[in-house]
Amino acid sequence: MPLYAAVIYSAEDLDWTAPEQAEEMAEYGEFGQAAAAIIRGGAALFPTATATTVRTTGGKGGDVVTTDGPFAETKEVLSGFFLLECADLDEAIAAAAKIPAAWNGGAVEVRPVIPMG
Repeated sequence: MPLYAAVIYSAEDLDWTAPEQAEEMAEYGEFGQAAAAIIRGGAALFPTATATTVRTTGGKGGDVVTTDGPFAETKEVLSGFFLLECADLDEAIAAAAKIPAAWNGGAVEVRPVIPMG
């Protein structure tokens, strides 16, 4: 069966490790239990302030340049993902609609995964 990435976007200021996020994290736990049969991986991410953007100059093998934070400033940021194994896109969308970000002010982007090897 094909794999789909359910990419989660939420407000920039969320820190999933903060005590005030416990209730929403419990909702994610409930989703994880309910969708365990199709989840193949996933993780919550620390806030973008902890991110490092990596580029190289001069093409492949060039000098490595790092920048603190994300590439672009936006209202919503990548905050986590699930890797879902579903029969088709319709099943992946139905599963993504049950991820808390879909109704808690964020969004969930569903994308097919290209098998690598």
